[in-house]
Amino acid sequence: MKIEQIYTGCLAQGAYYIESKGEVAIIDPLREVKPYIDRAKKDHAKIKFIFETHFHADFVSGHVTLAKETGATIIYGPTANPSFEAHIAKDNEEFKLGDITIIALHTPGHTMESTTYLLRDENGKDHAIFSGDTLFLGDVGRPDLAQKAADMTQEELAGMLFDSLRSKIMPLADDVIVYPAHGAGSACGKNMMKETVDTLGNQKNMNYALRANMTKEEFIQEVTDGLQAPPKYFPLNVKMNKEGYDDIDEVLKRGTQALSPDAFEAAANETEAIVLDVRHQNDFVKGHIPRSIFIGIDGGFAPWVGALIADVKQPILLVTPKGREEETVTRLSRVGFDNTLGYLEGGFEAWKAASKDYDTISSISAETFKAALEKDDIPVFDVRKEGEYASSHIKYAHLTPLDFLNDHLSEFPENETFYVHCAGGYRSVIAASILKSRGIHNLVDVAGGFGAIKKAGIPVTEHVCPSTLK
Repeated sequence: MKIEQIYTGCLAQGAYYIESKGEVAIIDPLREVKPYIDRAKKDHAKIKFIFETHFHADFVSGHVTLAKETGATIIYGPTANPSFEAHIAKDNEEFKLGDITIIALHTPGHTMESTTYLLRDENGKDHAIFSGDTLFLGDVGRPDLAQKAADMTQEELAGMLFDSLRSKIMPLADDVIVYPAHGAGSACGKNMMKETVDTLGNQKNMNYALRANMTKEEFIQEVTDGLQAPPKYFPLNVKMNKEGYDDIDEVLKRGTQALSPDAFEAAANETEAIVLDVRHQNDFVKGHIPRSIFIGIDGGFAPWVGALIADVKQPILLVTPKGREEETVTRLSRVGFDNTLGYLEGGFEAWKAASKDYDTISSISAETFKAALEKDDIPVFDVRKEGEYASSHIKYAHLTPLDFLNDHLSEFPENETFYVHCAGGYRSVIAASILKSRGIHNLVDVAGGFGAIKKAGIPVTEHVCPSTLK
């Protein structure tokens, strides 16, 4: 028996490859399926099952394409209603994979069809659970994503999740291994651990949601407390996962068309496409196509695209580092953004060489920022998350989280220069690009963000541990 966790850091997502006696199961595959197919060929094995723990909201799974290319059976838990052919498992239904058995445990609460898959080894011993978004390490799945479709409140779903955990998962032995669908950084939970594998026994000891003496009312209160609104692209990804989507090869062919500067400019004017620049923030600051949006490929790329662009059907034109065009289109497709129309051939340097207009962002060091603060009372905007700001911030800084920047546009001064910072410089440049695309140009980015600000000795509020902020 082989179990391999295939972890994708950008999405904080774990897919799983399980092989026994030449038969393979894939759990929650990513959109691009070739690595799974290649791995099975290397093992001289055949992909038999594709298990989906639920209809994912934060990424588009590769189940439809993988089934088409391998003939494997897609399996969902009870109550699932996909538009494509799939096997809808009954609660406790068993599936043989070589010498091992995988059992579907219906665990509703995160969503109604959420299912945990229990793996029993060749000796019939419970070995591991693939818990999807039902149980994370240090947390559980948020109960507010399915309420519209299920016509239930998040409190009712949280109550179902409480029952699922206590009737299906907590009775299992402490040495059972927990393989979750997500880790720290995912918007599907609140306070996940950075680790991606653990034992159930350790989770029973340290995961607040598995506390033995917890009442259902206490569980509902703790699970629903502090939930931020989910990213707007989530329901669109659910729709794609339920109804199907274009093959990744078609998306790549469409999105990796090389466009000359003139053709690129014409396409932008004719299609109302967003020009998405994925280079490093330092390069974007020095020069970029006017009104283009920066979201760097080497940061939390796909989730930020989903949160800020939101509409997966939005036409997109790309400015990328050389050689990373296909990677960018692939990573966009993981969160459902399939309408990429092409990329700027030769990159931004070709744009400049063609004598096209370009823009820049005013950016200063933390030391220069410190001198400006000492001279005058200047407006400062912190685009980090609420928890980061609450932990410590510049005393008079305004909190305008990047996630909800469009809700704060009226707060930025119209005629006065203001300063923007985040934690390390990535998010503040995203924010600056959005503001400039809205016609707000009187801004200055603080390079290096809050880390550089503290290092420069700029006074900040006393640090408060996030766990005490309830």
